[in-house]
Amino acid sequence: MEEPKKLQPTLDAVDRQLLALLTENSRRTNQSLSDALGIAPSTCLSRLKSLKDSGVINRFTIDVDAEALGRSLQALVSVRLRPGARHLMTSFGEELRMMPEISQFFVLGGADDFLIHITARDTDHIRQFVLDRLSSNPAVAGTQTSLVFEHARGTRPA
Repeated sequence: MEEPKKLQPTLDAVDRQLLALLTENSRRTNQSLSDALGIAPSTCLSRLKSLKDSGVINRFTIDVDAEALGRSLQALVSVRLRPGARHLMTSFGEELRMMPEISQFFVLGGADDFLIHITARDTDHIRQFVLDRLSSNPAVAGTQTSLVFEHARGTRPA
């Protein structure tokens, strides 16, 4: 049975500015946020709760420096599943979630099925990861690996 579609909340300029401030630093205090927005702390707290309750804010996370963990090399790996293995996309995605090398992954439409962002100690680590964890999987038809020279994130929500 399909889940009903979520109603998309209407975001006004204050909501968008609140999201932008949290994107820059999700640990800001409510007082700091309300001061920056020019609204009462109670109003700010209410808006934040509404954004969380409606699913606009999914979670608060940290951004860990991979180099500090000894993983100074990043790669993007495109994965194409075998045509007869498309029904395994969900379980393959669950397997990916459990692999410590994976920073994030995307399920794609098009020629490739997944784009995986990995962090590794060195090129041998990447090679072994792709061979042992991806290419050896019977559902995988092929992979393509690209080294990342620089990675930057957008700073503001749309």
